[in-house]
Amino acid sequence: MTFIRVACILAFAIGLVPGRSEAQLAPPNDAGITTGHMHLNVRDVQASKAFWVGLGGTPMKLGQIEGVKFPGVLIFLRQMEPSGGSAGTIIDHIGFLVKDGAASVERFKALGTKMELNASGRGGFFYTPDGLRVEIPERTTITTPIVFDQIHFFVHEPAAAGKTMADMEAWYAKVFGAQPGQPGGNPATRYEARILPGVNLRYSKNPTPVAATRGRALDHIGFDVRNLEAFCKKLEAAGIKLDMPYTKRPDLGIAIAFITDPWGTYIELTEGLDKI
Repeated sequence: MTFIRVACILAFAIGLVPGRSEAQLAPPNDAGITTGHMHLNVRDVQASKAFWVGLGGTPMKLGQIEGVKFPGVLIFLRQMEPSGGSAGTIIDHIGFLVKDGAASVERFKALGTKMELNASGRGGFFYTPDGLRVEIPERTTITTPIVFDQIHFFVHEPAAAGKTMADMEAWYAKVFGAQPGQPGGNPATRYEARILPGVNLRYSKNPTPVAATRGRALDHIGFDVRNLEAFCKKLEAAGIKLDMPYTKRPDLGIAIAFITDPWGTYIELTEGLDKI
């Protein structure tokens, strides 16, 4: 995407997204967990940043990491050629709610992105320039123009014992304290749900195998954790391997660790993003 194109998108975003809100992470649950960030691999950081600003986010940086704030989540951008989009991975898509669906559809049209509109024409599925699938339904009752809503897992079944969709629900409940949510969809698209502060975790059965997230357009998801060092010790005591041990990042003002869930979702654990 050219510099002129990026500039036009930024101008469009500033002109058409009144009242954009700074991100504020949801208060943590009893386990000290809240939604933190989504980390994307992108071909062009500035063009991708302009895209997310055009969607209604606020530009920000964490050290040298470029990002965009939304109510309920931070989007971080890393310049790296993704190995593929999100479709076909364990996380098929993420989702936001928007207050004005028609305006959001027009915004996507101006951004020149691929769209799969729903029957109302006021929402549906949209794709980032790097192939991240994003669901954006209209919800007129929300109090901000846009807010983060969901992470939707597509779990291959039939699966071996311990790897079913129900097992995944139970794992997120045990590890992160995810609470039962409201199932949805029709018979063909039915999903089960769990809730963490700031996000609905949705789970659907997928008839074909899915890939891990690492290296794809959505590289990893992130949860912010109170007392992360103690939480990491608890994970290890439960037999959960840390891909990266608890590490302080004074240059960023946070601490981090990484794990991978048994289904291939790469997860960054942070402490301190709620202060950003």
